[in-house]
This record gives sequence, structure tokens and C-alpha cells, in this order.
Amino acid sequence: MFFCKFKKIIAGILIGFGMGVLLILFLPPIAWICIIGLGMLIGGIKFLLGK
Repeated sequence: MFFCKFKKIIAGILIGFGMGVLLILFLPPIAWICIIGLGMLIGGIKFLLGK
């Protein structure tokens, strides 16, 4: 049971790492600022609605 969960976590980390490397290679810095801003906005809304 624990090993199955651990395998899914490792797979998720590797997929995220691969996507991150591809995005860093292909996106300009302005796009990164927009993505980070949208992520912070969504995170803030989720935080406020979670309370």
C-alpha cells in the first residue's frame, strides 16, 4: 500500500520536473512573470475560500 503511494509520488515529481525543464527552455521571462502571478492569484483565492 505504501509502496504504491510512493510510486505515484515519484511519478508525479518526475512528470513535474520534466514539464518544468521544458517550460524553462521554451518560455521567455515575461511569460514566467505572468504564470507566477496567476499562480499566486489562484493560490490566494483558494486560501481565502478555504477558511
